[in-house]
Amino acid sequence: MTKHKSILGQIGIDEFLAEYWQKKPLLIRNAIEDFSPPIDGDDLAGLSLEPEVESRLIVGDEWSLEHGPFQEARFSNLPERNWTLLVQAVDLWVPEVADLLTYFDFLPPWRIDDIMVSYAEDGGNVGPHFDHYDVFLLQGSGQRRWQVGKTCREEDLLGDLNSLKLLKNFDVVDEWVLNPGDMLYLPPKIAHHGIAIGECTTFSVGFRAPSATEMLDDLATELLSRDITPIHLTDPPLTKAMASQPISTAYVSRVKQLLQEVLDDEQMLGEWFAQFMSAPKYPPLVHMTEEVRAASLLNLSSSGEEPTLSHYINGQKQP
Repeated sequence: MTKHKSILGQIGIDEFLAEYWQKKPLLIRNAIEDFSPPIDGDDLAGLSLEPEVESRLIVGDEWSLEHGPFQEARFSNLPERNWTLLVQAVDLWVPEVADLLTYFDFLPPWRIDDIMVSYAEDGGNVGPHFDHYDVFLLQGSGQRRWQVGKTCREEDLLGDLNSLKLLKNFDVVDEWVLNPGDMLYLPPKIAHHGIAIGECTTFSVGFRAPSATEMLDDLATELLSRDITPIHLTDPPLTKAMASQPISTAYVSRVKQLLQEVLDDEQMLGEWFAQFMSAPKYPPLVHMTEEVRAASLLNLSSSGEEPTLSHYINGQKQP
C-alpha cells in the first residue's frame, strides 16, 4: 500500500487531535499536492441517474431542493449558474474516490461515514448551515469560497426549509478561497457556507455521529433479540396520597435505575456498539457496493484477566 504524505500538512497528528479535532476549524493549504480529482461533474451527473445512488440538486437563491434519481434531460434544463449537485457515498461506487480514505488512517475507520462529492456551477451553494458531524472539505477542481462562523444550536435554525437546515443569521468569523488540493476541517456545529467560484468540485469526508435516540432505538432492538433475563419495574415506597397524585418523581428515579442496570453490562454494550458502528451505510445494496466495515472491541473482563480482542465485520462476530 502506498504511504501518503500527511494530509494535515505541517500539523502533527497528535497536535491535530489534541488542538483541533471536535474543537476548532483548520485550513490546510495544499493538503494533497498536485491533486487530480478522480471524478468530475459529468461523472457525478451520470451517477445521479442511477436509482441506487443517493443524490440531490439545489438550485437558485431560494435553495430549491430536488432528490434523485434524475433524468438526463434535467441537466439540460438547469440555469447557467447557481446550482449544486450533491452525490452521497461516492466512495462506494468509485474505487478511486474510496482510495482517498487512506489519507485519514489517523482516525478510527469505523467513524467514517462516507465521501460526498459535489459539483457546482458559479455561485452554487447549499446555504449557510451547520452539521452535527466532523467533516473534511477537500477542494477538487476549481475554487470555492468558504465562510466560517461560530458554534450553533438548534434554535439558530431558520426552519425546515426544503429539508435544508439553514441558519437564521450567519456572522462570518473567517473566510478563505480554497484551490485544488486545499482542505478545510470543520468540527460539529460550526456554521459554514461554501460558494463556488466558477465551476468546481468538493470532496466531503464526513464522520458518523448518531444521535442518542438513534442509538437507543437500535440498542432496544438488539436487547430484544438477545436471550436476556428481563428486569422488571418495581414500585418505590408507596403512600396513600400517591394513588391520586401525578406520577411521583420516585417512579422516574426507579425507571432511571432500571435502565442503568440494563446498560451496566459494558461487554454487551461494547459488542452492540461495534455492531452498530460497523453497519453498512446502505444495507440493501451490499450485494452491489460490496461494502465491508469493521470495528474491533476489547473484551471487558471482570475476572482480572487481560482483555482480548473481538472482531466485528458488518456486525457479524468473527472467530
